[in-house]
Amino acid sequence: MAEDKTFKQELLNIFENAKDTPPDKLVFTYNGVLYPTATCNIDTFQALESFEARYDDIMLAAYPKCGSNWTMRLLSDMIKVAYSRNALANIPILEFAAPDKFEKLKQEYSPRLLSTHLHYDAIPKTIFEKGVKIVVVIRNPKDTAVSFFHFYNNSPLYPSYNSWDTFFQDFVSGKVAWGSYFDQMVAWNKHIDDDSVYIVTYEEMKQDLKAAVKKMAGFFGISLNEEQVQQIADDGTFKFMKEKAKESYGDFVPVFFRKGEVGDWKDYFTEAQNQEIDAKFEECLAGTKLGEMMNYNVYCK
Repeated sequence: MAEDKTFKQELLNIFENAKDTPPDKLVFTYNGVLYPTATCNIDTFQALESFEARYDDIMLAAYPKCGSNWTMRLLSDMIKVAYSRNALANIPILEFAAPDKFEKLKQEYSPRLLSTHLHYDAIPKTIFEKGVKIVVVIRNPKDTAVSFFHFYNNSPLYPSYNSWDTFFQDFVSGKVAWGSYFDQMVAWNKHIDDDSVYIVTYEEMKQDLKAAVKKMAGFFGISLNEEQVQQIADDGTFKFMKEKAKESYGDFVPVFFRKGEVGDWKDYFTEAQNQEIDAKFEECLAGTKLGEMMNYNVYCK
């Protein structure tokens, strides 16, 4: 879509530049967590410490491959409809490095669309001090792992894995970009009842996208009529987004849009891997509100 040209062009530049990076230089460690060198750097993380949030910012938080690109599209469409302006003029992912990133953010009109894959404890404190409303998108761990595996192998941003088995072990132990899936879920569960936090699952969005759009708009106080909600939902289906992405993402469409399915994990997990991740879920999330929201017995058994 033409109005997103700057955002998408910056992303494509990042992907192109990463092609020339040696595999052993594609990731680095900051505060014990792996991050991709092509999109993140220490200077940006340090600049985030003094980032100034606004009380009316619209924030999206999600572990990688849990539906962040999808939800960002939905939120940007809501802003475009309600405020008649483009919310994707710049890269909204806070930890992604970009020229004059924070100066550009200061100049953006409110409400600004912000996004992050960071762990709760790494998100700039001003976000919470200002009471910024955050929609957190979660996805069952098995589909998340499979999607992340393909993202690693299809994207020039990450070192490739020779096998699913090797990636699985790194995913379960948190030795992948942005760290442990389970640590992030445990942290968000502690804040599930915060007034400024709204948690939505990837699976419920797949089941009834119109209802999910309506709830998110209501949470952020974005006024939309029924026709507008329906249009945003129609334009936000996986099929529609993948088709439109060909115009701007070109060869990188498969990186961002693969299957978008629920239950794809069944073609990858061995019985031993099933038992291992089931045990990890039991240890970290069983009996929690966030764990209940996942409907683990429905989507992961």
